[in-house]
Amino acid sequence: MESYKKEFIQFMLDCQVLKFGDFVTKSGRKTPFFVNTGFYRTGGQLQRLGEYYARAIHDNFGDDFDVLFGPAYKGIPLSVTTAVAYHSLYGKDLRYCSNRKEIKDHGDKGILLGSPISDGDRVIIIEDVTTAGTSIRETVPILKAQGNVDILGLCVSVDREERGQGQKSALKEIEEEFGFKSASIVKMGEVISFLSSEEADEKIIDDQLMQAIDHYYEQYGAAES
Repeated sequence: MESYKKEFIQFMLDCQVLKFGDFVTKSGRKTPFFVNTGFYRTGGQLQRLGEYYARAIHDNFGDDFDVLFGPAYKGIPLSVTTAVAYHSLYGKDLRYCSNRKEIKDHGDKGILLGSPISDGDRVIIIEDVTTAGTSIRETVPILKAQGNVDILGLCVSVDREERGQGQKSALKEIEEEFGFKSASIVKMGEVISFLSSEEADEKIIDDQLMQAIDHYYEQYGAAES
């Protein structure tokens, strides 16, 4: 596993974004782990987060795209900080764009903020964590309404590697439904492997927690991710 992925896992723990215990997801699943990107709250944390996203996007998609699109609301700061980090790390001056939940009818009108999107633009969508793919199914029509836009892919922070609407993971379902690639900074399997090993600063996942995680994936693990 790449060193930046190990750093990112520790970073999530330090920011209390990644937690282990007893939680319930929006879909009603009882889960022994939870990822809440709302706990990235400082300028320094957002700067580092943008750098991790930029590295993952560069590794998976290269440089041949124009726009980073972050769906409202959590995707707005993600698209901004990643565009800044991408320029700093790789020297490419990307545009960023996000949508509004409500269309603005005065001043900077329309549903979009940041850069306009038009025919020929190549777009990467950036999100926090995708569990069911709902926001992507809302986002794609918004992008397609702007013109002949080429959506190249989706990048999230953590791939939970659990079932979406069927037996495959939500990210795999999105790939097959819309025909573009998905990627993540880390997969949950990588997180579990690292935090149950001696490599981590602290061995977070003990035998009891591992049993709970295994039981969760027996119930909700994706057949293909």
